[in-house]
Amino acid sequence: MKRQRGVALISVLLVLSLALLLVGGLLRSHRLLLHSSAQQLQQVQLRQLGLAGEDWARVVLENSGITPSGPVDLSQDWARLEPVLEVDGAELHIGIEDLSGRLNLNGLLALGQIDQTTLGRWTRLLALLDLPPLSLPQVGPVQELSQLRLLPGIDGPTLRRLEPWVVLLPKDARLNINTAPQRVLMTLDGMEDGAAQALVSQRRNAPYASVQAFTNDPLLSGVGLNSHGLGVGSRWFRITVSVIHADSRLRLASDIERDSVSGRWTVRQRRFLPFSPSELP
Repeated sequence: MKRQRGVALISVLLVLSLALLLVGGLLRSHRLLLHSSAQQLQQVQLRQLGLAGEDWARVVLENSGITPSGPVDLSQDWARLEPVLEVDGAELHIGIEDLSGRLNLNGLLALGQIDQTTLGRWTRLLALLDLPPLSLPQVGPVQELSQLRLLPGIDGPTLRRLEPWVVLLPKDARLNINTAPQRVLMTLDGMEDGAAQALVSQRRNAPYASVQAFTNDPLLSGVGLNSHGLGVGSRWFRITVSVIHADSRLRLASDIERDSVSGRWTVRQRRFLPFSPSELP
């Protein structure tokens, strides 16, 4: 009799232990589900804040007085944004870049006769970046820089070196001399470091109204600079929004274009970009 009671007690304890294990597993699964749901909600909130920042920057661009024939320069409102906005307890870091201030590689990738002037600028850019000579194949227009990884000679490190200085726009897009950084200006034939630095400093207060005004600048006297492919306007911009909320971060990059006829601004592409390890909380 005592033996039967002992067996029954052991059976009850085994059942209780099994029940406790099952309940513990269910509680852990429930906690993980709640944590996952909270993370998803947080990501949704971050994305909404990123898109709100994009909308705000688009309004700034629309009100910056940019016209199809007028110059685009760094004295305009779009280039003078407040560095940080506070929204719903989150920090929004918003920047706008004129993509016409970069070297357009579609001028080399497009099929047909190679643009020798753009080729020369590409060769000089590679030298300025301490990269080896690299011939780009004529594969036709490319839409996204990451696609360049498919081309021979362009690996990850090379693309990361190139990314801040190059862009993929329609073949006929012109390089905006009012917004091109010093390193891009130095890709122009005959341009020296000192002259490029002086031009960047000078144009802050006196942007160029025309390409002719640029080539006639006394700083470029005797250089014999080729004005092919240069301009003073732009229709393509990149809005970058970094959202910081508590320990969570998100970065949104939106490329937008102004229609040359209607004047309407449209988003060409949006990308959610990772932060570098040094930027992570």
